Amino acid sequence: MAVHKLMLDDVFDDVAYTLVAMHCTLEDYRLVFLLNKHLKIKLARRSKDLDFNKGKSNYSIFEWEDEKQLTTWSLVSNTCKTESLQEISFGSLFENQEKITKTTHLIPEYKRVNYFLKIENEFSSSKEKYILDTILEIPQIATAYSIDTFQLKSKDNLIFS
Repeated sequence: MAVHKLMLDDVFDDVAYTLVAMHCTLEDYRLVFLLNKHLKIKLARRSKDLDFNKGKSNYSIFEWEDEKQLTTWSLVSNTCKTESLQEISFGSLFENQEKITKTTHLIPEYKRVNYFLKIENEFSSSKEKYILDTILEIPQIATAYSIDTFQLKSKDNLIFS
């Protein structure tokens, strides 16, 4: 009986995408408005946020699928702040509770980055530079830069579907 071996190496290749890190203090909806205006895109909030650790950390996400260019644009927050109550006892008769704010990051290697813009398409370097220059023209954004995705340790967190 013959043995058939199937090779699936080409099927699971990495999807080409550009990742732009942005530093700004804007709320996510305000940043989306400015990006839509300057880049002429149509980002809209997803009905559900990104959920990691079984609901312990949620990250806001905005997406737009460009049918003409076959491109998917995603803006995701890098920080999630959660509050919890922790009981403090000093050996006294009364128990006290203290609010603890815990901050988690989608991409822990870039803790200072506020938002990531992921563009799923293979752009030429000139198109990528145009997008980055357009983002840097927005006065409310302190800085923005491209990230080499091959160097990321937590690139699995960037799989949104």
